[in-house]
Parts: sequence; C-alpha cells; structure tokens
Amino acid sequence: MEIPLLIKALILGIVEGLTEFLPISSTGHLIIVGQVLDFNDDKGKIFEIVIQTGAMLAIVWEYRRKFAAVLAGLTHDARARQFVINLAIAFLPAAILGLAFGKYIKAALFKPVPVAVAFIVGGFIILWAEKRPHKIVVESVDGMRWTDALKVGCAQAFALIPGTSRSGATIIGGLFFGLSRRAATEFSFFLAVPTLVAAGAYDLYKNRALFDAGDIGLFSVGTIASFISAFLCVRWLLRYITSHDFTVFAWYRIAFGAVVLVTAYSGAVAWSV
Repeated sequence: MEIPLLIKALILGIVEGLTEFLPISSTGHLIIVGQVLDFNDDKGKIFEIVIQTGAMLAIVWEYRRKFAAVLAGLTHDARARQFVINLAIAFLPAAILGLAFGKYIKAALFKPVPVAVAFIVGGFIILWAEKRPHKIVVESVDGMRWTDALKVGCAQAFALIPGTSRSGATIIGGLFFGLSRRAATEFSFFLAVPTLVAAGAYDLYKNRALFDAGDIGLFSVGTIASFISAFLCVRWLLRYITSHDFTVFAWYRIAFGAVVLVTAYSGAVAWSV
C-alpha cells in the first residue's frame, strides 16, 4: 500500500530531528529511510534540505538566552566576540572543502551502501576514542580558544562523507582535542547553526527551480516534526552525557551499517549502490 506523502514527510522529519545531533548521521539515515519510503527523488532531496531548518531552530530555541547574550554583548563583551569568532573559524574548513568537492562527494557517496560503510567505520572510531584516556583541558564552550575551534572545525569536515555524522565528528573530535564531554557536545550544537544555515541556503539556491507552492504543506509538516523531535533529543542528550559515554551509539552505528550491507549483498533489499 502506498504511504501518503504527508506521512512520509512526518516520518522523515522525525528521523532528521532525532539523528541530527546524535553521533549517528542524520544524512545517512535520511538517505536510507528516504529510499525505503521511495521519497528520494529530486523533490525528496530538496525536502531533506528544508527540514534541517527545523532541527537548527530547535538549537536556537534551546539556547535562546545564550544567543541573545552573545548578540547583546558583541560590542563590549570579549567572551561574546570570541564565541562568534570561534564559530566562524570552526565553520570554515567544512565550508571550503564542501564548495570544492561537494558535487563529487554527492555523486559518488550519497547512496546506502557507502553510507553503511561509513556508519561502521565511524562506530569503531567512537569505540576507540572512548577507550583512550580523556584529558580535559577545556571545561566549557566559553573557555575555548580559536585554535580549539579550528581543530573541531577540521574534524567537522570529515562529515562531508555521508554516514560519518556531523555531530559525531565534532563531538568525538572535541574529545580528542581535550574538550569536556559537555563542551564538545554544546559546541557541536552551536556549530550546527551556521553550518546548516549555509549548507541549506546554498543547496536551496542551486535547486530553487524544483520548488512548488503546492509543497508548502509537505515541507511544513517535515520541518515542524524535525523541530519537535530535535528539541526533545537535545534535552535528552544533555542529560544522558552527564553519566554516560557514546559507546552505545558506536554499537548502534555498527549494527545499522551491518544490516544495510547484509541486506544489500544478500539481495534482500535492492539498495542503490
């Protein structure tokens, strides 16, 4: 039975919100779930870009006091200026590499099987990272220097590979570079705002001819679902990291990737390769 388009929009919106800020790759999940729902055509790809806005707005709302304080203090507060500078520096590596190689990456790797491989490799990297001694040199986001931001930004660039996870790359990268678990997680949240805005605006401009006024309801459902699920997920994750590490996400990535590979090579599912 054909699933109604609005239900597909709701499902994908929830998937985007739940996976954007966990180290399990929202892009990878959207590629795979989009194929399962048969909503991976050109309109589906534009839809995936649009609903990222909902997840980004969840961060803006959750940290509205922080963003308001930064904006109010730009002219006289050194910490506010440093925060903005850090975000700008961390944003640059992925932006530059994305502009240079994004078209080739999308053509070659935005498919379920390469995504599944990235899931598994990323899972083992998280396991390795969690077994290493974690020496904390930066306790909070406000304690980060521009060099810390640049290192996290270089880590984020690996997320150009679908299935790697933008949040996973930045959080685990932050742990490698001496950030506390909360500082790494929150900086990953904050960095999502300029990253998702810039990537979304660029892709929307390139594909503006695909927009149709009749799709407003579809996009609205997905964006609202993304906002609500991302907001709940962020609240949950901040509580979770106070007493847990990221090992469970590593095993989830490995298991999820293995299922996709097994079903692909057994012929159980006709994944695009």
